[in-house]
Amino acid sequence: MTADELVSAYLAGLERADVEAVLELFAPGAIVHSPLYGPKPATEFYPELFADTSRSRLTLLGVTNGRTQQGARLIAFWFHFDWRLPSGAAAPFDVVDLAELTEDGRIATLRIVYDTVNVRPVFERETGTSWRPGEDHS
Repeated sequence: MTADELVSAYLAGLERADVEAVLELFAPGAIVHSPLYGPKPATEFYPELFADTSRSRLTLLGVTNGRTQQGARLIAFWFHFDWRLPSGAAAPFDVVDLAELTEDGRIATLRIVYDTVNVRPVFERETGTSWRPGEDHS
């Protein structure tokens, strides 16, 4: 699968809140690092995200290819996430996802990078939860 095909499949599944379609793109044991949810197995992250989503519209802004320092394939994709929480409250943001891929082209690690200054207050009010880097929630 090319980078463009992977990103297209990922964003389509994310926009539809299709857990199965999204998880097909991930390797077993894959981890997602999120500014709002913290690090979680992909199998836990997406059901939780979709439970906190009433609607989303995604607009792809760019895709780049590269390698990690260890030589693994790395895809970065930049997109606008028009996220609506269960109440319909708007929590939009621009985001860059960094997907480190396995040799067979599946996502091993996904690092989600965006500024949460405007999103975090809406999210915390809506969900009644908070997470900050460095906090232990295990």
